[in-house]
Parts: sequence; C-alpha cells; structure tokens
Amino acid sequence: MKRLIPTFLFVAAILTASAATAASAGNQVFELASILSGTFQGSTPGNDLRVDLRPVGSDAAHPYDMFLEVTGKYQGENVRRQGLVRLELQGKDVYFGYIPHFDATVTSMSAMATQFTDSEANAACGFHLAPRGDGFAGETSGSSCAFALRGATGKWTVELEPGSIRLRDLKSGETLRFKRVSKG
Repeated sequence: MKRLIPTFLFVAAILTASAATAASAGNQVFELASILSGTFQGSTPGNDLRVDLRPVGSDAAHPYDMFLEVTGKYQGENVRRQGLVRLELQGKDVYFGYIPHFDATVTSMSAMATQFTDSEANAACGFHLAPRGDGFAGETSGSSCAFALRGATGKWTVELEPGSIRLRDLKSGETLRFKRVSKG
C-alpha cells in the first residue's frame, strides 16, 4: 500500500498539470474576447475611426462571437464597415474569422446580425493569433481578406493587448493604433 501512494501522487500531479494546461488553453479564446470587447478610438494621425466590438448571440457552439462596427473617417474619407467576428480555439492559437455585412443597415441588434448572403459568406476571411506577452499577435494572409475588408490589400500584422489594437501594413509600414475608450 505504501508503494501505491507515491505512484498515486505522481499520477495525480500529472493529471492536475494536464488539466491546468487544458484549462489555460481553453481560456485563450475568453482572454482574447475580453481584450477585444469594447469601444476603441483611433489614436494615430488621420485615424478618426471608432471600432466597436460587442458580444452577439449566434448559437451555443460559438459563445465568443462578436459584432464588429468600424465607423468614422480615415485620412478624410468616410468609413463604415460591419460584420461578425468568430473566435475559435485551434491548438495553442485562436482563429480570428471575419464575415462582413455589406448591408450598412445591419447592426448588432438586427435579426440579420448572424445571417449572411452568399456574397458575404464567400468574402469571409481569417487568420491565427498566437499568445504573445499580455495579448495576442498574428498576421493576415494577404489578398484573401481584400474583398472582406474592402481595400485592405497585402499582409498586415495584428497586435492585441489589453486596452489597445495595433495594425501594421508589412509592405508600407503604415500603422493604425487604437486605444480602448470603454469596456464592452
């Protein structure tokens, strides 16, 4: 019996460590959703954009879906974009999927917030975000998001930390920064 106690303790320690690792990996989607949830205001010159990310109920299988609205002016040009952000755990990373709504009347409160036309669904794009520091970082896949983001061609790096979003065009170096102005 005395020999079984060390074996039992060893197995219990391994199971506890495995459970803790699985729990922390499962919480990555929650952590990212917490970072993104809220209202962000552009903080770089010429960036008068407002980014709103609000939870939206789609179905039980996707508890971290958010409705994205981007409004305001960028370098003097009016901008209005909206769509659904879907966050899903994929290995150690979080998959960030975006499905645009081309109809500007759709809002987070609309019945159509989580329903899409064929052209909207076909324009969907996504990328992976890996944990980095206090937040997450990743890179868009390039031209595959150009239709969904209407004009954002090329690869962009994405850095998300509590209270801030940073987007940077890899080719030109153009950088957009956003600071949280309210928590969602």
